[in-house]
Amino acid sequence: MPMPPLDAAFLMGESREHPMHVGGLQLFVPPEGATALDVRQMFEDAVKANEVGTLFQKRPHRSLASAGQWAWEIDRDFDLEHHVRFNALPQPGRVLELLALCSRLHSTLLDRHRPLWEMHLIEGLNDGRFATYFKVHHALVDGVSSLRLLGRMLGTDPDDRDMPAPWAPRERKQKQEEQSGFDIAGTVREMFGRVGETAGLVPVLARSVRAAMNEQAGSMSFSAPKTMFNTKITGARRFAAQSWPIQRLRGIGKASGTTLNDVVLAMCSGALRAYLLELNALPDAPLIAMVPVSLHGEEVAGRDPGGNAVGSVMCNLGTHLADPAARLAAVHNSMLEGKAALKSMTPMQIMAMSGIGNAPLFMQPALGLVGVMRPPFNLTISNVPGPTRPLYWNGARLDGLYPLSIPLDGQALNITCTSYQDGIGFGLTGCRRTVPHLQRLLLHLDDELNALEDAVA
Repeated sequence: MPMPPLDAAFLMGESREHPMHVGGLQLFVPPEGATALDVRQMFEDAVKANEVGTLFQKRPHRSLASAGQWAWEIDRDFDLEHHVRFNALPQPGRVLELLALCSRLHSTLLDRHRPLWEMHLIEGLNDGRFATYFKVHHALVDGVSSLRLLGRMLGTDPDDRDMPAPWAPRERKQKQEEQSGFDIAGTVREMFGRVGETAGLVPVLARSVRAAMNEQAGSMSFSAPKTMFNTKITGARRFAAQSWPIQRLRGIGKASGTTLNDVVLAMCSGALRAYLLELNALPDAPLIAMVPVSLHGEEVAGRDPGGNAVGSVMCNLGTHLADPAARLAAVHNSMLEGKAALKSMTPMQIMAMSGIGNAPLFMQPALGLVGVMRPPFNLTISNVPGPTRPLYWNGARLDGLYPLSIPLDGQALNITCTSYQDGIGFGLTGCRRTVPHLQRLLLHLDDELNALEDAVA
């Protein structure tokens, strides 16, 4: 199966210093009356069942048959015990030890000779909970796809004790779609549609360049300053995470006429400003964040949740402004401009323009220009909507959900947020050497949330 170019790019860009997998930390409350041994037994039984979905059996390969291009194939020697692993935290078993373990697990490369995923059961938390850490290569799924996978892994019934393993196959809801014949007319229409979209890229590119030159938002930026985040990195990672009540953020948005995502970006803006001021490293010009925009449509919701479909908006974070309300307004206006620019494009054009806008991120390391030239943007900040109802796996209640993402050369820090029920979890993934005292960013996020509430009161 040929690999789409965007998916293949994550394999081609990977090295020991730049692992290209995303991850998720899930915290669970065991079923009532269950012990750690019971939880471990559930996982061991699931491994013994040896039932694995097709997506989890795909491994990358390239050969003469694929003309040297990356493609997917089914691993005929699949070994489930390699992918599902068991870990125990050292005493005293705090969240601090849990985050340290996830930092180490997230630093190691996935084996390309096997399907590109791992799941770790983590025991030994001193509050009685257990955790799972799931890591999967970005060539296989993007952020939205990984949350859809999570939704298929878990259920809403706390009394269901016969749930399949997270990696087990799921029946597709739209079997008739899989069996529908080859639609010649539809294929011809799609072909001519793509030709038209490609022809439209030239004016779209011209508009995007003009917007970037005027320091407006869009799919590219020419105005990001040099910061401590925009330098070469190592392969070691540090991870920090925390949740806040989502109603607090919505309250700020309602009072200020902004969106939930605007408030997330403003929290990050204030936290980054305070963090960089502490280190005497705040630039005079505002930081620019690349904000991914999912292009997964509703029509694909029942199909294989793999693959990547994402564009991007460049957001002015207003970190040069001392007032929290002014920073929120700057973020809101920048995102409005960026969304307006995307509305004039088709999904294919958005992906193409985002690729062009992000190209310096990959070209600068190849040319040895990281830290020499201005970066295309300073960091990535993602906000992926998650489940709204409580979820369970064989009676164990999902209690927390935190994403881990990908730092790169020139992009030493990544902030990804995921909502779950009445909370929103921030996952901060940074280069261990380049981003010191990463945990302090959580304190600054909390301070900025309080400051925004006071500013809009």
